Amino acid sequence: MNTLIVITGPTAVGKTALTIQLASHYGVPIINADSRQIYRELRIGTASPTDEQLRASRHFFVGNKSIDDYYNASMYEQEVIALLDTLFSQHPIQLLSGGSMMYIDAVCNGIDDIPTIRDDIRQQMKRRYAEEGLEALCADLKRLDPEHYETVDLQNHRRVIHALEICYQTGKTYTSFRRQQKKERPFRIVKIGLNRQRDELYERINARVDEMMAAGLVDEARCLLSKRHLNALNTVGYKEMFEYFDGHWTLDEAVERIKGNTRRYARKQLTWFKRDEQVRWFHPQESEAILHYLSQYE
Repeated sequence: MNTLIVITGPTAVGKTALTIQLASHYGVPIINADSRQIYRELRIGTASPTDEQLRASRHFFVGNKSIDDYYNASMYEQEVIALLDTLFSQHPIQLLSGGSMMYIDAVCNGIDDIPTIRDDIRQQMKRRYAEEGLEALCADLKRLDPEHYETVDLQNHRRVIHALEICYQTGKTYTSFRRQQKKERPFRIVKIGLNRQRDELYERINARVDEMMAAGLVDEARCLLSKRHLNALNTVGYKEMFEYFDGHWTLDEAVERIKGNTRRYARKQLTWFKRDEQVRWFHPQESEAILHYLSQYE
């Protein structure tokens, strides 16, 4: 039976190294499920696979889009499902790896038919954001849809506003639209979650940010400053650099903000993934145990 193995977990946990090992074991490519590594301009700040890692295993959906391109989880779902039709004809096991919750959910369960927002609702929320600020909107979301509040990126005003638009237009929670009929896939899905002790994970996150700075994150972000309005750049690592360029923070303050916001994002990822009872959890270094577990699906 065709089987899609999904490798997920919080940022910086060690998904890439483990997935490359699995790709070598099965002799298959890797389908990336990180929504920001898709953009070719965002290499350093998204910890995209290195040239060496890309040579070790063929990757799909890494650097294949520009930040100027419109792209969303629904488009990703369609492209991945089409790709899997081809890949499964070559090998009955395929790998998808990443930490973008919406993108993984789109492939595994499908995207719900979320209604188009009326212009009056959109303008109303735009005015509220300008007059009341993001903190007030987050409080409103917590009241109207506490479940989505626990997982959404509260620093991403577009996602907070969109969820509120759904709540006010439909009278239902955004969460309810993400619980509609699950799409049946013509393949089996096996989910592997990777996690570490919190202190260990946080140390890796902090070290990764330091590595990004050494690799040239400041220069990468400065080259993208003129396009900061694009949704792709409303991303941890770049947002903080833009604040530094604006003179609101020192460079050291911006780096500490990146570390703190990345740790916060990792907690939200874990909250999301741990709700899925289908995920089997391992430490990233338990590769033999993972292979043994997966052998039952070969």
